[in-house]
Amino acid sequence: MDTQFLFNESPASIILLILICTISIIALFKSPKLYENWLLQPYKIVHQNKWYLIITSGFLHADLTHLLFNMLTFYFFAFNLESITGTIDFLIIFFISLVLSNISTIIKHKNNPNYRAVGASGAISGVVFSAILFNPGAKMGIMFFPVPIPAPIFGLLYLAYCFFAARNSSDDINHDAHFYGALAGIIVTLILFPSVLPYFLNSIF
Repeated sequence: MDTQFLFNESPASIILLILICTISIIALFKSPKLYENWLLQPYKIVHQNKWYLIITSGFLHADLTHLLFNMLTFYFFAFNLESITGTIDFLIIFFISLVLSNISTIIKHKNNPNYRAVGASGAISGVVFSAILFNPGAKMGIMFFPVPIPAPIFGLLYLAYCFFAARNSSDDINHDAHFYGALAGIIVTLILFPSVLPYFLNSIF
């Protein structure tokens, strides 16, 4: 993927990648206060009307491993998706997936002042599943697992993992957001590009 393609075909993707990495690293190593003020806290959102936390939490990550995994996933899917959908529709998919992915978490933990979460995972899940709709014949690899997996099967395994992790994790990562972000990405993509559904089904069957 050359530099000219990145800037000419996917300007929003490169800007988001730089912003997320920069803000996450600053919050992790230079400004703990930024991390505390921007993370997702449903109690503050509902009871203090800090709705902006839904967006700002997407630019933070729990640690470098979390950031690296998310940004690698973003890199492999976002740039190509933006080149297909166009910048405006790509941004719609990204940010609506980010917002909708957190709704269930906010509802579930609205009265829990101790709950907190960070990560762009919901938005990135939306991007990944949107990309799968446009290219269902793609093969996807998983880190440390060298055998390529068909994109739709990868998607199902990913959702299963998210469902399991959401019920067994004790970190600051909002695993519920992975699941609902994926669903949001599918729904928003089908609204914006309804013809992609018959294309996807024809490709599968």
